[in-house]
Amino acid sequence: MMRFAAISVAILAAAAVATAPRAAGAVASYAVDPAPSRLEFVGVQAGAEFKATFHKFSAAIDFAPDALANSHFDVQIDLNSVDSMDKDRDKTMRGSDIFDVAHFPTAHYVTRSFTKTAAGYSAVGALTMHGVTKDVPIDFQFVTSPGGAKLEGTAKLKRLDFGVGQGDWKSTEWVPDAVKVAFSLVLKPKP
Repeated sequence: MMRFAAISVAILAAAAVATAPRAAGAVASYAVDPAPSRLEFVGVQAGAEFKATFHKFSAAIDFAPDALANSHFDVQIDLNSVDSMDKDRDKTMRGSDIFDVAHFPTAHYVTRSFTKTAAGYSAVGALTMHGVTKDVPIDFQFVTSPGGAKLEGTAKLKRLDFGVGQGDWKSTEWVPDAVKVAFSLVLKPKP
C-alpha cells in the first residue's frame, strides 16, 4: 500500500509540474526531433523549379507566445547535407561557386525580435552564410501539443546578398536571385 501511495504521489507531482503555469516572461525550451522535421528551399534553374532539403541541422528554440521579448531561435545548418535529388546539381551547390562548403560549411540563424501577426508570428534574425551576415525575416506558426510543439514557417532571401553564386552562377539569367525557404520543425521539450 505504501508503494502504491508513493507512486501516486510521484505521478501527481509530475502532472502538477507539467500543467503549472509559467512565470510571467518565462519561455519553454525545445529541441528539434530531426526525423519528422524538415528544412528546405525552392530554387529555379533554367526556368524549372526544384526543391532542396537540408538533412542535417539543429535548432535551440526558446519560445512562448506570451513572452516574445524573451523568446529566441538559434539554428545551425550543415550546408554539405543539401539534397535536391540530383547528384550533379548537389555537387555544384556544394562547390566554390555556390555554397563553398569547403570554406563555409554551415549557415547560422539567430533571432533578435518577434512580433504577433494576424497569421501567427514573425521574427527578424541574422543569417550568417558564406561569410556574410544579413537580417532575414521569417513568418511562422507555433502550435503546442501534449508532447511538445510544431513550428512551421517560411522566409525569403536573396542569394546574391550572401555571395551565393559566383562565376557562371552569379548571373540571374538562369538562376534567380530570390530564394524561398520553408521549415516544419517538430519540437520536444528540453528536460
